[in-house]
Amino acid sequence: MKRVTLPALLLTIVSFLVLSTVDARLQQQSTAADRFEVSDVMVPMRDGKRLHTKIFTPRLRQGSGEAGWKGEPLPIIFKRTPYGIQGAANTFNAYYKALAEDGYIFVHQDIRGKFQSEGDFVMQRPARLRQGSGEAGYVTDPSSIDEGTDTCDTIEWLIKNVRNNNGRVGMLGVSYDGWTTIMGAIEPHPALKAISPQASPADMWLGDDFHHNGAFRLSYGFEYAAMMESGKDVQQFSFDRYDTFDWYLSLGPLRNINEKYLKGKIPTWNDYVAHPDYDEFWKRQTMIPHLTSVKVPTLNVAGWWDQEDFYGPIAIYDALEQHDTHGINYLVVGPWRHGGWSGGTGDSLGAIPFGSNTAEYFREKIQAPFFAYYLKDQGAKDFPQAITFEAGANEWRRWDQWPPTRSTETRALAFGAREELTLSGTGTREPGAGPVPVSRLPDTGFDEYVSDPAHPVPYRQRPIQATYFPGGSKWSTWLVEDQRFVDDRNDVLSYETAPLESDVTIAGEVKAHLFASTTGSDADWIVKLIDVYPEDNPSNWALAGYQLMVSNEVFRGRYRESFEKPKPIEPNKVLEYTWSLHTQNYTFKKGHRIMVQVQSTWFPIIDRNPQTFVPNIFQAAEGDFKAATHRVYRTPQYPSRVDVPVVRGR
Repeated sequence: MKRVTLPALLLTIVSFLVLSTVDARLQQQSTAADRFEVSDVMVPMRDGKRLHTKIFTPRLRQGSGEAGWKGEPLPIIFKRTPYGIQGAANTFNAYYKALAEDGYIFVHQDIRGKFQSEGDFVMQRPARLRQGSGEAGYVTDPSSIDEGTDTCDTIEWLIKNVRNNNGRVGMLGVSYDGWTTIMGAIEPHPALKAISPQASPADMWLGDDFHHNGAFRLSYGFEYAAMMESGKDVQQFSFDRYDTFDWYLSLGPLRNINEKYLKGKIPTWNDYVAHPDYDEFWKRQTMIPHLTSVKVPTLNVAGWWDQEDFYGPIAIYDALEQHDTHGINYLVVGPWRHGGWSGGTGDSLGAIPFGSNTAEYFREKIQAPFFAYYLKDQGAKDFPQAITFEAGANEWRRWDQWPPTRSTETRALAFGAREELTLSGTGTREPGAGPVPVSRLPDTGFDEYVSDPAHPVPYRQRPIQATYFPGGSKWSTWLVEDQRFVDDRNDVLSYETAPLESDVTIAGEVKAHLFASTTGSDADWIVKLIDVYPEDNPSNWALAGYQLMVSNEVFRGRYRESFEKPKPIEPNKVLEYTWSLHTQNYTFKKGHRIMVQVQSTWFPIIDRNPQTFVPNIFQAAEGDFKAATHRVYRTPQYPSRVDVPVVRGR
C-alpha cells in the first residue's frame, strides 16, 4: 500500500476544497446566466439619442411545465448607471439574488454619453426646468431633457416592447445609480411603482462627494472627476507615487492641478474652480427643491460609515418626509461602507464585528419584501418608518419616526480642563484621569494648537492609496480605522470621559458647538465623536484600546455666516461654530470611554485651507498658506461641546 504523508494528505484535502469551491461558484454563475435570456437594445429618447440597454428576461423552466415564473407577467427592476453594464450578470449572485429568486425582468442601462449610449455625459445633470409648474425661473420647453426624461422614455419603451411584463417598474441603485433612481421619480412615469435610492448624493456642495460644508474633498473630487470625464468609459488617474498623501502635498496650491495635469480638459474640475461657493450652479444641481411630494413608494438606504455619500440619503429622506401624506417614505441605515449592503455578508467592517450578516438581512428581509409588495402585491406591508442597525449593541431597531425625538433627550459632551469630557447627567470625569500636558497648566480656559498647512494631519493611516487603486485601497473602510494614529500629534485635541458606568445609546442628530479663535483669517474645524474600547478587552484583543470614529464632519470657517458669501475671520476673536455631525444610532457600552477630537486639517480628503482669507482657494498662491494658532474655549461663557441625542431608559 502506498503511504500518504500528512503534508500530501493536507494538500489533497485543500486542493479538493478549493476545486469544489471554484466549481460551485462556476456552477452558480452558469446557473444564473442560464436562467435569463439576454438582449442588447438601443432605446430611443425624445431627442433622437439612443441609450444602450441590456434586458434579462427569465427563461422558461426546463422540465417543470411552467412558463417563466408560474407563467404570470413579471415586474421590471430597472437600474441606470454611468459605470458600464457589461458586468450586469454578476449582480445576480449577490445584490439581486433574493429578487431573482422572486422573479423579475431586470434591465440595466448606460446613461447618456457613457460607454455605448449616445449623447453627451454631464456630471450630475440638473433636473430640467418643468413646464407649467408656476415656479419662478422655470422655462416652458417640453423637449428639454434630464435623467428623469431619459428614465421616462425608457420605461415607456420597456412597457411596450418587453414581453411578459406586468406593467409595473421598480428602480434601485447605489451611489450615482441611486441618484438616477431618485431623479427618475421627480416626474415619474405612471408605471414606476417603487424606488430604492441607495447612497444617493443629494447636494455636492453641502455634504456629498465633492464638498462638506464648503470644504473641498480634494482627493475624491479630483480622482472621481478625472475618472469619469477622461473618456466614455472610466479611466483611473495615474499617480507616480503609492502614497498619495505625498503626491497631493507636493502638488502645492490647487491651481497647479490644471496647470500641471488636467490642462482645462475636465469639465467638473473647471466647475470646482469657477464655483468655490454655494452659488446658483450648485443649487441647480441639487434635487432637494424638486422633492415636493412623495409620488412613488421610496426605500432610502444609507450606511453609517459611508465614505462617499452619507449626507445624501438622509437629506433625501428628510425632504420627502415633509410631504409624505401616505406613509410610503422609508429609511434603512445599516453598519456599512458605501454600498456595503449590495454584496457580501455584512458581518463586519474593517476590524469591527457586528454579530450577524447585516447585508444579507437587508437584501432578503427588507429590499426583496419591499419590491414584492409594491410590484407583485405579495407579502404584508410590514415596513416601519425607519429601520436602523444600532452598532455597539449590534441590534436592528424599528422606529415610527426618524429621528426618534420622542424617545431621546439632548445631552452635552462638554469639553473640560485636563482633556476632560463630561456627559451631562452622568457626573464628572475622574480627577487627574489621563495625562495633563504641562503646556496647559495652569488652566487658561482654552486649549490651543498650531495648524500648519505644510504639515497637515492625514485623514487615515499612511500610506494613503489612490481611491480606486487597482492593487487594493483602504479607502472603503477608512471611517472605521483606529484613530490612535493621531495620538502623538500636537495639532489634534482629544477630550475623553471616564469609563462609562452604564451603556449610553444615541439615536438622532449629533451636533458640534465649537467656540474658537485663530490668529489667521480663515480656518477649518474638524470634530470627531469616538468610541474608545477598554484596554482590557479579552473578548476581542484586536480591539483593545481601539478608537472607533462614530460621527465626524468638517466645517470651513469662512462660511460661518453664509454659504453663499464667505467672510474672513477676525483674528483672535472668539466665534461660535455650529454644524451637524450627522445622524447616528449607536451604543457606547459600559466600560468604554467617549472621546471627542478636534483638529483643523484632514488631508488629502479635505484640501488645505490657506488660513489666510482669499476669495477663491482654488486660485490661492503658495504664499497664502500660513501656519496659525487656533484656540478652543471651554468656559461657561464659551462652552464648547458636542450635543448627542441620548435614548431614554437605555
